[in-house]
Amino acid sequence: MAVTAVGSGVGLVVDDRVLVGAPIWFKPFKFAVSFVAYCLSLAWMLSLLRRGRRVGWWTGTVVAVASLVEMVIIIGQVARGKRSHFNRETPFDEALFTAMGVTVVILWLGTLAVAVLLLRTRIADRASAWAIRSGIILALVGAAVGFLMTQPAPGQQRGASDVVGAHSVGVPDGGPSMPLTGWSTTGGDLRIPHFVGMHALQLLPLLVMVLTALAPRFARLADERVRLRLVLLASGTYAATFALVLWQALRGQALLQPDGATLGAAGLILAATVLGTYASLRTATRRAAEATAAADATAAKEPVS
Repeated sequence: MAVTAVGSGVGLVVDDRVLVGAPIWFKPFKFAVSFVAYCLSLAWMLSLLRRGRRVGWWTGTVVAVASLVEMVIIIGQVARGKRSHFNRETPFDEALFTAMGVTVVILWLGTLAVAVLLLRTRIADRASAWAIRSGIILALVGAAVGFLMTQPAPGQQRGASDVVGAHSVGVPDGGPSMPLTGWSTTGGDLRIPHFVGMHALQLLPLLVMVLTALAPRFARLADERVRLRLVLLASGTYAATFALVLWQALRGQALLQPDGATLGAAGLILAATVLGTYASLRTATRRAAEATAAADATAAKEPVS
């Protein structure tokens, strides 16, 4: 996937073809980079298994092969100047898209198997355990958003339309979009919750690494219970944010054009996060003060020699 990302990057420079409003090599580049992060994360999580390591190895191999098949189809269609997703223009294009659908199901089931193995694995650090479990469950839910994209958009009909399915909601694919991401700026875009959900796999474990690295400098973070509370709070905030952007996309609303309801929900999430963070750190301060007071009281009772 890393090699594919580099090759697609070269394609972006030397090939000026445009497909559905974006440079034709942009999709394989994004998919390759995403697969690099996804597969590295799964590989690291599989290394934590204490039981079922052989099952984990086979599951990881299946995920890797399915990813490779999907990338081969995407790059092959780019070479032909054809869109890979939702393409039913010819029987061959339809067969390729159907094959991609099968690989996506295999990827999802493989990730589900890894999630089950991790849920059964005892991880000593509870904050790390919950970050990993929450991350992979959110990734599964985020990946499932992809199945919503395969449903016929308004004006499309199975068996009659050359394209069945879309990323955008309320507007056609290929319209005005954000730089780099390609997300629609005029309507809803299901790629946003898809992206947010899947990358919980990296971001929540990364949070634990940051908290652990900061623990020697900040006494409150040295308490494992505080780190656990912060991770649980972050997981809840992440899940709420995912639900918010999914709700926004399904209503045909662009990410950068939120209405009052979206802003209100975002405000509630932010307020809950701030209050939860304060409460988690405040509890640590109170516990530390109580421990100090208890130690002082014990020292005062000791006889002076």
